[in-house]
Amino acid sequence: MKNIILITICIILSQSLFAQRVFRIKSDNLERRVPVLVQKPENYQSSKSYPLVFMLHGYSENYKQWNKTTNLKKLATDYQMILVCPEGFVNYYLNSPNLKNFQYEDFFFQELVPNIEKKYSIDTKNIFITGLSMGGYGALSLFIKHSSFFNAAASTSGALELDYENFKEISLKFFESERMTKDLEMTLGNQKENDWKKLSISSLLENNRDFNKEFFIDCGLDDPLLSNTIKIKDLALSRKLPVRFSIQAGKHNTEYWAKSIEYHFVYFKQHLKME
Repeated sequence: MKNIILITICIILSQSLFAQRVFRIKSDNLERRVPVLVQKPENYQSSKSYPLVFMLHGYSENYKQWNKTTNLKKLATDYQMILVCPEGFVNYYLNSPNLKNFQYEDFFFQELVPNIEKKYSIDTKNIFITGLSMGGYGALSLFIKHSSFFNAAASTSGALELDYENFKEISLKFFESERMTKDLEMTLGNQKENDWKKLSISSLLENNRDFNKEFFIDCGLDDPLLSNTIKIKDLALSRKLPVRFSIQAGKHNTEYWAKSIEYHFVYFKQHLKME
């Protein structure tokens, strides 16, 4: 009897341990090995197919940020979804016009997605994407440009407008340097010679007039990026797009994101496509 109990405990622990995994993709588009954290539901069964949620991290953080921000195992198990947290570096999940070895959008669809679909049992009609801060921009950018691939998207505290002066002010506040704008200059080129704003979420919405997919945006009242979310909310409403938005108490910090992400998963669950 003791042996049976011990074996049972070992099975439970091994299932819990291997529900989360980090692997690395050798990327030609980024010319480096890219770490990716994957969280499966605790009771994952390869015979079933699961909705997939990509979770993009913020600037100055890495693929581990969401795992430190919230309980990924609980989210994956409660909502029966597979969660994927890829490394995004500091380049806003873009194909860089300035760096030949940083084509993140191509990496995402040509290398990351095929790897995930090969390794896990994915319900391809239910693929979602979300992110915080820089990751909020990345989520909506990829979603708008590839709307047929995703079911719905969300952004929390999103750096949605690539505004040089706004980012410079925020960078000085958070990092006491201009590192945010310098990293964007590395990715997009000099802001005086290259129009960063054409890549802002507002510009992407304006230039994709056929776009009509559902998305969710939220931000804290004391967040320096609040104006970004309000601008996209107003634009979406003027276009009669099916947007849901939430503005509530909070700052640009982990405490806020730990609460806000739950709303994203409720939203995704409400937008599941059934057979």
